[in-house]
Amino acid sequence: MDLTLYLSVTLLLSVWSTAKCDQIPDEVLHMECRDRYFMIAVDLSFTGNEPHFEAVDETGVYPITTQYAAECGYSVRVLPSPDRVELRASYFSCHTDNKDDEVFKFSFNLVAMHEGQEVTYAMNKTCSPSLPWSPREVTCELNYMEVSVRSDVACPTGTKRDDWDATVQTAYTSATSDWQVMFQRDEPIPINLTEAHKQGYAFDLTDGRLVFRTPYGQPDSFSTEVNGVPVEVVHATLFSRQSWVVLMVDLVAACSMNEGSYDDNGYMMWEIPEVLHPMVSGLHEMQINLGANGELVEQPVAEERGYIVEKHDKIVQISIPYDAEGGYRKSFVSGGLFEYYMFDLYLEKLSVDEDHVDTRLRCHRTLSTPLLPRPLFTENRTVLEEHTFTVYLRDVPEDVDLVAVHLNGQEFPVPFTNDGSLSITKVVHPNNTHGYTLKVPFDDPLVARQFSKDDAMMQHKLDINYTLTVLPENEPFYHLETVMVLVDVSPPDFDAVCSESGISFRLDYRPYDYLWVITIGSDPLTSELAAQHGYIMSNNSQSLQLEVPLFTQGYEYKDITLKGFFGTFEILVRDHETSAVQSSTVKTCPFTNSEFIMCSTDGKMTVVADLSLAIPSGGVPARTNLIDKYCGPKETDDTRALFSFPLNSCGSTVKLGKEYVTYENEIFFSKKLRALKNPADSLEKVTMQCTYPLAGLHRLFSVYRFESDTEGVGRIVHSTHATGDLMDPTMEPTTVIKTPVSTTRRSRRPVSRRPAYHPAAQHIKVSSFLRKISRKGARGSSQVKVHAVL
Repeated sequence: MDLTLYLSVTLLLSVWSTAKCDQIPDEVLHMECRDRYFMIAVDLSFTGNEPHFEAVDETGVYPITTQYAAECGYSVRVLPSPDRVELRASYFSCHTDNKDDEVFKFSFNLVAMHEGQEVTYAMNKTCSPSLPWSPREVTCELNYMEVSVRSDVACPTGTKRDDWDATVQTAYTSATSDWQVMFQRDEPIPINLTEAHKQGYAFDLTDGRLVFRTPYGQPDSFSTEVNGVPVEVVHATLFSRQSWVVLMVDLVAACSMNEGSYDDNGYMMWEIPEVLHPMVSGLHEMQINLGANGELVEQPVAEERGYIVEKHDKIVQISIPYDAEGGYRKSFVSGGLFEYYMFDLYLEKLSVDEDHVDTRLRCHRTLSTPLLPRPLFTENRTVLEEHTFTVYLRDVPEDVDLVAVHLNGQEFPVPFTNDGSLSITKVVHPNNTHGYTLKVPFDDPLVARQFSKDDAMMQHKLDINYTLTVLPENEPFYHLETVMVLVDVSPPDFDAVCSESGISFRLDYRPYDYLWVITIGSDPLTSELAAQHGYIMSNNSQSLQLEVPLFTQGYEYKDITLKGFFGTFEILVRDHETSAVQSSTVKTCPFTNSEFIMCSTDGKMTVVADLSLAIPSGGVPARTNLIDKYCGPKETDDTRALFSFPLNSCGSTVKLGKEYVTYENEIFFSKKLRALKNPADSLEKVTMQCTYPLAGLHRLFSVYRFESDTEGVGRIVHSTHATGDLMDPTMEPTTVIKTPVSTTRRSRRPVSRRPAYHPAAQHIKVSSFLRKISRKGARGSSQVKVHAVL
């Protein structure tokens, strides 16, 4: 019977349901004819995570499972970088249309999942080997061994004579006209080719070559060591008896099973014996070519790329840099970020045996490193003058993405979506890495701040937690970093603006302004103090707004004339712990008022009064004076007069109460014209008062000295009454010009009125005076403390 009939393979037709046949986009598909195999690669982004292939011929469609691939000459695997699925098909694989060992037609289906539905994509390719076939060719694939020999070199030259005699004897006694096979083990047992196929072996006869293929680890294979290198060997003998003649074909497949290693110098190493088996590797080596991903270069070219080829103890050792061109790199998370490198070594070894028969041995081996630590690094590129944290995360592999950043515990997805002051920028480098530049201003609320007493500087601290993921698994890991800077801090400084009614101050808060206390004089500025002094204050977490009306407490006045004067207000900034003044904001503004009174802390009364109704017709303010006729105005115009004099001079009277003291004086027209020409005409009586709280006085009154903690409250009273006590509650003044005071005022009781007393140079202490009043049972009224005058 014809050998071709017996070597035919019986396959089961598998019904594989698919939705339809579509065209694969060119950008995700790569098909290429190589010297000894056909290759298909498809991006996983297109196929999904579980694609599979089917072989197609005129008899049907055959799913390529793991076992079926090893038996039929297919190798399927997923490459980590770039993420794609790859199929390699031997030119002598099942279901391949072979024309004279020169033209090979392949037909495959790719089955992928799209939106939960299986979709089939047909792929076809015709290949012709660019390299002529050698008499004997052996392929050591990842999952199978394959040997093909030309018919005229299939004689058992390399078999030992004793083994050969035993094989011939067994074949002769058991041979039939049907082809049988014996696997050379301890006790060879002939089996027919149908049984051999059931056991996973494949035999095929083409127009000019005999092909034998077997998966690794078959029961009839045996493992051995050749010069310390593990080798797997399958030795099969085909035979058939035709009358008195026995036809025998000897086929041997042998491959190095060395798994490779990794040394401390960063090299992946793989070993193969110079002679795997007499019938596989010839005794005389001719050439070694090697490369990656199915592409071969000559040994000198490979060595220029960093490969090392060494021979010692009849072993060929290949050393490849872990990051050599053509390799794959993959990140991996295991309690931190690691990486490993894979290299698809493709080795071709040409040799010749003692019969001068050339043998071409080709090995596909995937070498990989162990998990190697892949630390990420951060660089603090902060420049103090920019007042911004600038942190650079570098050496991020291309298959790692930054998805979020936690800043002092607050999460921000990347890219940042807010329009705030935070920013993060991706920086791509040509070495297949990238980095991220993070910018956070010092004054951002996220930044933690603490005053360092040792350095007398403000410490700005930012805890950064980068959340990164490894693609495509989206496995997260974290990188922590803390950056800190010390910054000189300055006391707060107010913006001040003049207005007709006073001065407005504004302070935009900084995060560290809590280090200082804002005071008016020695009193901290609080809402209670502002209410007591008549200030208008608005205070929130962002800013402080303070409006200080004219003549409220805290002003200092100078250059007072009828045309106007200058008012100065000062805000002090003190150390929070020591109360020492650190800085101040002083604002001086020009003001104009037609009438006002000022009662200073050093005991001076300054008045600008409108006298238009207080002087007779034809009189002028220049002819006016105080109770003491020798106290005249400092300056006058047509209707007003300016007086400035010590409280206890110019005939002033003193009114004493339990809690207050009031100095009073009057403005008179000249005595020579005091008698009215028309008695029916009444003139205004202009009275001036300065009232001080006794609690704030250090010296009540004396000839040369007056001391008060606060300014007094002034009043200008215009009255048409010729006589009477101004303080009498039964008398209502026509017009009163006075300093605004607190709305919570106790009722004032009348007090005794006394003329000013001018003693010799001596001081009368307030405490002694108050004790005298207490002993006499004087009834005085109290008044809230007033801080500014009008």
